Amino acid sequence: MWRRLPVLLAAALLAAVPLTSPASTAPSAEAESTADSARYDWRNAQIGGGGFVPGIVFNRTEPGLVYARTDIGGAYRRDSGTAGRWVPLLDWVGQDNWGYNGVASLATDPVNPDRVYAAVGMYTNSWDPNNGAILRSKDRGESWEITELPFKLGGNMPGRGMGERLAIDPNDNSVLYLGTPSGNGLWRSTDHGKTWSEVGNFPNPGDYVADPSDTTGLYSDNQGVTWVVFDQSSGSSDSPTSDIYVGVADKQNTIYRSTDAGATWERVPNQPTGHLAHKAVLDSRNGYLYMATSNTGGPYDGSSGDVWKLDTETGAWTRISPVPSTSSDNYYGYSGLTIDRQNPDTLMVATQISWYPDVILFRSTDGGRSWSRIWDWDAYPNRELNYEMDISSVPWLTFGTEQPAPPETSPKLGWMTESVEIDPFDSDRMLYGTGATIYGTDNLTEWDAGDKIAIEPRVAGLEETAVFDLISPPGGAPVLSALGDLGGFRHERLDEIPDTIYENPVFTSTTSMDYAGTAPDTIVRVGEFDKSSRPDDSRVAFSHDGGKSWFQNTEPSGVTGGGTVAAAADGSGFVWSPEGTGVHHTTDQGASWQVSTGIPSGARVESDRVDPDKFYGFHQGTFYVSTDGGANFTASSASELPTGSGYFKAVPGRSGELWLTGEGGLWHSTDSGKSFSRISGVADSDNIGFGKSAPGSDYPAMYSIATIDGVTGVFRSDDAGRSWTRINDDQHQYGNIGDAITGDPDVYGRVYLGTNGRGVIYADPSNQNP
Repeated sequence: MWRRLPVLLAAALLAAVPLTSPASTAPSAEAESTADSARYDWRNAQIGGGGFVPGIVFNRTEPGLVYARTDIGGAYRRDSGTAGRWVPLLDWVGQDNWGYNGVASLATDPVNPDRVYAAVGMYTNSWDPNNGAILRSKDRGESWEITELPFKLGGNMPGRGMGERLAIDPNDNSVLYLGTPSGNGLWRSTDHGKTWSEVGNFPNPGDYVADPSDTTGLYSDNQGVTWVVFDQSSGSSDSPTSDIYVGVADKQNTIYRSTDAGATWERVPNQPTGHLAHKAVLDSRNGYLYMATSNTGGPYDGSSGDVWKLDTETGAWTRISPVPSTSSDNYYGYSGLTIDRQNPDTLMVATQISWYPDVILFRSTDGGRSWSRIWDWDAYPNRELNYEMDISSVPWLTFGTEQPAPPETSPKLGWMTESVEIDPFDSDRMLYGTGATIYGTDNLTEWDAGDKIAIEPRVAGLEETAVFDLISPPGGAPVLSALGDLGGFRHERLDEIPDTIYENPVFTSTTSMDYAGTAPDTIVRVGEFDKSSRPDDSRVAFSHDGGKSWFQNTEPSGVTGGGTVAAAADGSGFVWSPEGTGVHHTTDQGASWQVSTGIPSGARVESDRVDPDKFYGFHQGTFYVSTDGGANFTASSASELPTGSGYFKAVPGRSGELWLTGEGGLWHSTDSGKSFSRISGVADSDNIGFGKSAPGSDYPAMYSIATIDGVTGVFRSDDAGRSWTRINDDQHQYGNIGDAITGDPDVYGRVYLGTNGRGVIYADPSNQNP
């Protein structure tokens, strides 16, 4: 996913340094800023998923209680009382701790179901400035307490589908364990997660890295200790569990155990080597540990693997792989391991990755002695599908593709299937996460009778997209989005999931959009995709019907990515600042492109909203202006502007009027960028947008992500920036939100907010019907 990222033991035995919890608490609904504020109702523009769900966790005590963790979009609880909608739990996370929306692991308490814990932190490298944390809740995620950790966690790092790294002792729920990355080893808490100590005698912090040559730290980090599993039968209520199994990212030593509640540890004898254990599940009733392995940490790769069964009493290992790694038919690793708690001889496992032709789910009802597949080969290239899929609730899951040639199908069954979970109270119910959604079924056992199971999206309420740009053309669709990994959507209704992503062409990610200020049905978008597989497609597309349909033309030589784009006020021309080459302009809708002079490569470009000849650019503290349709730019003499590539917007209906955001303030120009004045009282600003004027005003309402009077939030001004009102609150911060914001030109007070992982958010004043 995109970034915008068990028992109390003597100290001598632990050989660990205790970590005490700071007095840090997630904000409550009453913890309002002292800044002027207005009450707003915040909602998602419905998309339905859109990102990777690496973990689904059922509570094993209370039926219907289930959580999901995402890699950049926070954590969710499924509300069985609202038709199974997912409820977001971390919207209070702000820009100062945005990495908390990367959930590396999650645990729900099997003794007290009201307790839930999340291990959070997005990156272990420099991209996330903060250390990780353990979030603790006594009310199912409605409120949280925070214990900061002395190291980072990687909710969006390679290996994030392995787990769960965080586990609660089912016999003594005051005891928790946390497996960590980066060589930090195994950690333990004995006070419900308030304080933590390293388990100093745990013998192996892991050694596997995806790519030792990577200089960014993303792929070269040690993936560490990856999961913890308790054998509940080895303890009793209020006494610590004796037998604990721990997975480690080490192909030669991937599983360890303790038989004395963590006092001592040993490498499990005779264990298989050559792969990493992605998942493990323990059947306490029959005394078996199941383990699914792959040759990489995933989630994007993995070309070999096995499934193993350990008899915990005798120590005997049995390979039970549906297709063993020694077979020429094995081109994938395994993950998504689960057992039916009602009938523990029934287990399932998934190919950890199988891009072509599709993921494979395997099912056994005899403890792994034999397996059946959710699809199998017929006469090649045809496949026999043992399922029926209905995506009518999320129709864009075809990703804009027509039915491909066999053996592929659209929609796909999934990919990156790290989490497959059978409901512990209902053998017919299964949920599994993919790189784009959560799928589920309610007739799973019909598989065993040879009938097809029914699969459909189970993602309502879970929104996980990274937003790069938003536009709201007057008189048109309420909002159009530019999204990472999905391309984007035209929302005709905010409360309905769109039918399809943008097509002709389909972009993997859309980086920028614009509409013509006085001809708003004319829209342009730019983005990215694998050009090597689609050499005839262009990374720029145009629409003359408000984004309902699109057409493409040529692109300049040297383009490698989308960059930013602007449309002339009357739609007569376009200026594009793509990655890989310099700024270009066109007057024939991309049939030909000419180099724009006087402006550096990489500059952010925008258009005047009234004058079709005026375009603007900004790059590293210098503002640029073109008065000839983008053919030639001139550097402005305006000084003391923010360094870097700040966001700026031209004011609708007012030629030559601009607002520029950046570190250190907010700037305003009324002379086409020749000069700027800094707005007093605004300490910093990230982005700005405009919407319908307030009643009695002729100036557009302004919306900005900014720091004003010491408070960082979303603000509205109805008087051209002279005064500001905060319109979000401490419960609605959404992490990293700097990339996109706009008002609605047709609905006063409505704002659209782009997030990095929580999708497209919109809000209306509480006293205003949406």
